[in-house]
Amino acid sequence: MDQLRNRRQALGVMAAASLASLNTQAWAQAYGWKPSDRVSYILGVSPGGSVDIYARGVQEALTQMNLLNGQNMIIDYKPGGAGTISLQALAKTAGTGLGLGTFHTSTLVAIGAGILKADLRDNPPVAMLVEETQMVAVRDDSPIRNAQDLVSALRKDPTALKIGVAPSLGSGTHLSIAKPLKEAGVNIKQLTVAPFKASSESMVALLGGHIDVISATAPVIMPQVAAGKVRAIASASPSRGTGALAQVPTWREQGVPADFVSYNGLLLGPHSTPAQIAFWEDALRKVSQNPAWIALVEKNGGRPVFRNATESMHYMTSEQQSITALVQEMGLAK
Repeated sequence: MDQLRNRRQALGVMAAASLASLNTQAWAQAYGWKPSDRVSYILGVSPGGSVDIYARGVQEALTQMNLLNGQNMIIDYKPGGAGTISLQALAKTAGTGLGLGTFHTSTLVAIGAGILKADLRDNPPVAMLVEETQMVAVRDDSPIRNAQDLVSALRKDPTALKIGVAPSLGSGTHLSIAKPLKEAGVNIKQLTVAPFKASSESMVALLGGHIDVISATAPVIMPQVAAGKVRAIASASPSRGTGALAQVPTWREQGVPADFVSYNGLLLGPHSTPAQIAFWEDALRKVSQNPAWIALVEKNGGRPVFRNATESMHYMTSEQQSITALVQEMGLAK
């Protein structure tokens, strides 16, 4: 009887405690939730960019590590509306735990800029997995050789160069180039910025001569650098990366004291239960420790990280405030 009473008391304490104080494995065991049907990983971008690369890496790791309770996971592309369409699709999975979406710093930027009308607190983040490197590149035959050349040209005429960003104006790729240019004295309100649905499309436009400069993540830019087709002129990270990224100087190294760090992770649909959140947090923690996943992230110029559901929510709410203030200061908010 005492053992039964103690067990009930323990479960009561668990139910009353915040998610931050819980062991996710305990939640999963206590409530027993696991996927019982196909899982949709809904992306608000077109195939080909860093979001797609990492989503497929997560899909592969979850499948190969048998973390889906025997169920399948599909990648469901819902680009458009600065993320509105994908969040609407994710909302249709409310309460099921069977819909995952992308948690990305660019989404916070779009909300702060007024482009995306959403409150991400309705969609609980379950994990942050990648710290991404935002970069600026030009074609290999461009007269722009470095960040100072870019700044010099745009100080003289902010409209002189066409800059490609994705997935929209006010996105993370937009902010990551606008922030250092503003710091360097460029009138960023007059820049000629072309939005694309995905960075893979803006790279095609760069290679085709339709734009002059691209702001994108390392997985989009570095393969073309290796192919000798583009030149990476600046990284928005606070310090140089490793491997091939060690050859790319930061804005700070080139006299512009500004940087921009973005994160990539996953969130659930509205009305997700603590057990559903716990299951996915635990599964993604295991993914974050998988050697193949770590190699994929590092190969694509990112840094593997893991922030749990509580840490991700704290980051999201605090970063939203600072990003909103920044985009308003920079004149990007609508």
